[in-house]
Amino acid sequence: MKVVNLKQAILQAWKERWSDYQWAINMKTFFPKGATWDILNLAEALLEQAMIGPSPNPLILSYLKYAISSQMVSYSSVLTAISKFDDFSRDLCVQALLDIMDMFCDRLSCHGKAEECVGLCRALLSALHWLLRCTAASAERLQEGLEAGTPTTAEKQLAMCLHRLEKTLSSTKNRALLHIAKLEEASLHTSQGLGQGGTRANQPTASWTAIEHSLLKLGEILANLSNPQLRSQAEQCGTLIRSIPTMLSVHSEQLQKTGFPTVHAVVLLEGTMNLTGEIQPLVEQLMMVKRMQHIPTPLFVLEIWKACFVGLIESPEGTEELKWTAFTYLKIPQVLVKLKKYSHGDRDFTEDVNCAFEFLLKLTPLLDKADQRCNCDCTNFLLQECNKQGLLSEANFANLMAKCKADREQAPQLKSSENANIQPNPGLILRAEPTVTNILKTMDADHSKSPEGLLGVLGHMLSGKSLDLLLAAAAATGKLKSFARKFINLNEFTTQGPVETSTKTASVRALLFDISFLMLCHVAQTYGSEVILSDSSTGGEVPFFETWMQTCMPEEGKILNPDHPCFRPDSTKVESLVALLNSSSEMTLVLMKWHEVCLSISAAILEILNAWENGVLAFESIQKITDNIKGKVCSLAVCAVAWLVAHVRMLGLDEREKSLQMIRQLAGPLYSENTLQFYNERVVIMNLILEHMCADVLQQTATQIKFPSTGVDTMPYRNLLPPKRPIKEVLTDVFAKVLEKGWVDSRSIHIFDTLLHMGGVYWFCNNLIKELLKETRKEHTLRAVELLYSIFCLDMQQVTLVLLGHILPGLLTDSSKWHSLMDPPGTALAKLAVWCALSSYSSHKGQASSRQKKRHREDIEDYISLFPLDDTQPSKLMRLLSSNEDDANILSSPTDRSMNSSFSASQLHTVNMRDPLNRVLANLFLLISSILGSRAAGPHTQFVQWFMEECVDCLEQDSRGSILQFMPFTTVSELVKVSAMSSPKVVLAITDLSLPLGRQVAAKAIAAL
Repeated sequence: MKVVNLKQAILQAWKERWSDYQWAINMKTFFPKGATWDILNLAEALLEQAMIGPSPNPLILSYLKYAISSQMVSYSSVLTAISKFDDFSRDLCVQALLDIMDMFCDRLSCHGKAEECVGLCRALLSALHWLLRCTAASAERLQEGLEAGTPTTAEKQLAMCLHRLEKTLSSTKNRALLHIAKLEEASLHTSQGLGQGGTRANQPTASWTAIEHSLLKLGEILANLSNPQLRSQAEQCGTLIRSIPTMLSVHSEQLQKTGFPTVHAVVLLEGTMNLTGEIQPLVEQLMMVKRMQHIPTPLFVLEIWKACFVGLIESPEGTEELKWTAFTYLKIPQVLVKLKKYSHGDRDFTEDVNCAFEFLLKLTPLLDKADQRCNCDCTNFLLQECNKQGLLSEANFANLMAKCKADREQAPQLKSSENANIQPNPGLILRAEPTVTNILKTMDADHSKSPEGLLGVLGHMLSGKSLDLLLAAAAATGKLKSFARKFINLNEFTTQGPVETSTKTASVRALLFDISFLMLCHVAQTYGSEVILSDSSTGGEVPFFETWMQTCMPEEGKILNPDHPCFRPDSTKVESLVALLNSSSEMTLVLMKWHEVCLSISAAILEILNAWENGVLAFESIQKITDNIKGKVCSLAVCAVAWLVAHVRMLGLDEREKSLQMIRQLAGPLYSENTLQFYNERVVIMNLILEHMCADVLQQTATQIKFPSTGVDTMPYRNLLPPKRPIKEVLTDVFAKVLEKGWVDSRSIHIFDTLLHMGGVYWFCNNLIKELLKETRKEHTLRAVELLYSIFCLDMQQVTLVLLGHILPGLLTDSSKWHSLMDPPGTALAKLAVWCALSSYSSHKGQASSRQKKRHREDIEDYISLFPLDDTQPSKLMRLLSSNEDDANILSSPTDRSMNSSFSASQLHTVNMRDPLNRVLANLFLLISSILGSRAAGPHTQFVQWFMEECVDCLEQDSRGSILQFMPFTTVSELVKVSAMSSPKVVLAITDLSLPLGRQVAAKAIAAL
């Protein structure tokens, strides 16, 4: 008999009562070549024939079961066929379908092309929808039967449905396939537009919203049922379904630890070195650490407070102490306000802050020490600030204040007779903050209207430690730049006005010029010159002070040329200035253009030095000249010393004496009477500025100059390195001490910074990694990673480039070094590499901080020549995207590495590959891919596994836009061969599911597990 179609063949088999294997043999003779059974829709045809009557046809069902067992039909075609049956009143048919599902629902697989694997995902989604509808129908019938009092078979059927649901959903693999189907369905929805409902309806895939709708409906029906077992079973299934969209974002938090040295060090680093930095980058960095280390919020906030208190206790007296106070009481509450926006979870952020304070109040020794240092109840001030920012609820605030008061009553007595009159810094800083705002308003007024009033305000600012308090408060609240701008404008105003004839107005103008000049120098030295520079984009004339600072002011690591044109002004002005300085009378203030005098003073000093060298002037004359220079306007002395410092550097050992003698004279006390207002206050600032300016040159020339002392060390973090010791020894020593202690202190941070500066990024990073690889105890290696990450924050971008671009490839490709990658140091290095990569990648779109810009670093070789990527990639990419068939072939044969082993999601996202970090990441993942694909395994293969595990552990919900987008698609199929990585969740985490190709790769890898 010639068979025309499939339906006829099935009917003939039924009529002649063929056995199942006989049917299979005959079918293959009827349809010898050509299309597969799925294209002929065999599963659907069999089911259609089997389900014609009220009960299913057992013979035809046996054919279907045989076809499934012998893999004539794919699982996806069977699931799709089942989901088209919707007459739920035919109990026996429904039960037969449930039995068929039972054969394979917990062991789905597909070894075909990627497209077929995505088809399986869609079919599973449809089958899930069908199961939910079937369950709801059974539950409705059971309810009706109970109401009517007629027993039905519905309870048995409901139990069967729930059993299949549970069996299907309990497999993580199935949930992962459903996750892909949901994303696939969402992307179809967006690509077709929401308006074209007609085309959506033709899609066989059920939509996720339909599934959620069925879940709700099922919940309503089951709520009325009395059987608790069925109800709880249904609830469990509902929970599993709802967890599918978020199955990647569930991370357990670390509860076995209470100390987090990375958070501690990041806060210490920021407080010690970057008070003026913006808040947002710090918040992002802290959040990154919190995510990577899975730190619970209360302990995270507690660690921030602990670091602040440690900073307060160990900060050197003087400016540093005020900076720390401002950081703790003004900047950190603002940081927490921003962190509050990031917090989304079951708990309220204010509850977490309250919990952190509860913990903090138990740390009695720390609080006692901080209170003793600051001469006040530190926690009390902190609670008030947090309450002001809305970080605590009223009830919690009152409760904590009461606890704090009770606790402090037991504390050792703070107020002794001598420090009873000293006002505590936290109180002063909190009062200084509104004063900054008022001063900014005052400075906005027209200076020409009441210069005397303005002078009074400025004079008041200079007394005692007012200036440092105000600057610290301005720096911590982000107002320092506008503060500096106002002083630059004031300084400009004094250089541009008409030249007065009256002595009084002339002296006011001289004082305004001098005070603004000194303040700006002080700000530049304390907080970095970036604070003062205006944005180059604004155009217009550059103010005098900015020009002077950039060309004439000595700073650490800046070499000045004493013969620069800026030091060589008009010769007639120089001659008149030399004559004026050398005259016996006092310097006049009338008709003076102070900015011109400042620019002429360097040339005048050169003339005077030459005259002194040649015996034309005696030492007494020099003394009189230096008195004249600093006697009225201290800025002149600052400009003179700035040039002398540059000049001394150029002189030989025997030529320096007179220049250094002159610096001594300018820094020494005044021998004549001073006649201008606020002189003593101005001299204090002048001496601070001179000491900073001369520090480098005095160290280089091994000279001592005694500056008038203020009783505190003005440069506490200078000269920290022990003399005559190799820097490598110092590095290993300091790191060993830090590791032993378990946290980084601010002094160590400064030593590391100096060593990074001296040795360069590669030397610094390479030696610290060697120290890490020496560790053999697990808890030590983990602590070392947490500390190294925080030390690398000194210049994370450059360290990451060196670590991922030079050090790791060196270790992975040299078999003689593989032994060092064993566990535990290997695991630790993998963790550190991932943390650095993630941090740098997430922040490198932002700007480098001023601290990093200032660093004078060696130029790492051009990364483009160092890591040549295959430039033919775009054409391969186009070829791949233009043909779907092609794409499935590549994916179905991962062994064919030649075609496109380097093709990754980053190319579909058009990431800029000229960026060094992107280039280094792409190359590292190519190396990882080749290690996984190579025949030889070893510690380096194990390292790659740890690296990928850490990537998965640290990632957010979606890997889109993360470092994993640089991983070639072919790596996925190689990676699942590693036993520890062959889990559906890992595949979902490492592929970019926002791309159709990413979903195909993931579906293919998971379906084959």
